[in-house]
Amino acid sequence: MSNANWRGIVGVIKPSYKSGSLVDFIHLLPDGVGVVPLFIGAREHTEDEYLRAMEIYHQRVAELAQIGVDLIHPEGGPPFMVRGYATEKELVQGWQEKYGIPVVTTGMSHCDALHAMGIRRFLGLTPYQGAINDKFADYFKAAGFDVAAMLGIPIDFKRRYDLSREEIYGHIKNAFLPRRDVDGIYLLSPGGWRIVDVIDAEHDLGVPIIHPVAAGVWSVLKHLGVPHPIKGSGRLFEEFP
Repeated sequence: MSNANWRGIVGVIKPSYKSGSLVDFIHLLPDGVGVVPLFIGAREHTEDEYLRAMEIYHQRVAELAQIGVDLIHPEGGPPFMVRGYATEKELVQGWQEKYGIPVVTTGMSHCDALHAMGIRRFLGLTPYQGAINDKFADYFKAAGFDVAAMLGIPIDFKRRYDLSREEIYGHIKNAFLPRRDVDGIYLLSPGGWRIVDVIDAEHDLGVPIIHPVAAGVWSVLKHLGVPHPIKGSGRLFEEFP
């Protein structure tokens, strides 16, 4: 009997139970790459909840290590970013030393994708409002990036999964036009936003857009040693740097 996961298995830790990004993630992976998804169960999506969630992340990482995956991918930028870049590195190093399995967080995959696409100065967009966006910006500044702005999209947070492709396009374009001096656009987007929602904006604005699902899949494949360019899913996938 053939091994369905002959290219490797990635253990994914999802912060919430929304399935849109997980569906895209699995769909974009090539044959032979297996996925074991676990969940944190975040509901409030507040800074306090993100700070409390780390104990559950520790439990999920231990579960995946016991299963025996080849790579652990804790998703959810905010739970790590609110702690800061240096603290995230310490957490990841501790997990890798304890379990002997490579670990790449969402934030790490985003930083790697930004570097790979030659993006040093970027415009960031999130569905959050207020001071938490400053913490997201501080995370990337500590990683060596020039953050032109980290803007909260002016929407009701509860509506973040309901935005149409046209609405997402409009928010990205309206934020970019006054800030054309950036190398690219970064989305700290909710799991319900699909890659297809941003491809038109990337084409029309002429700069790469780092989408979390694309960055995650690209990073996982790089770590597993599986180059797999994909046409029609954005510049990061097509160029596969």
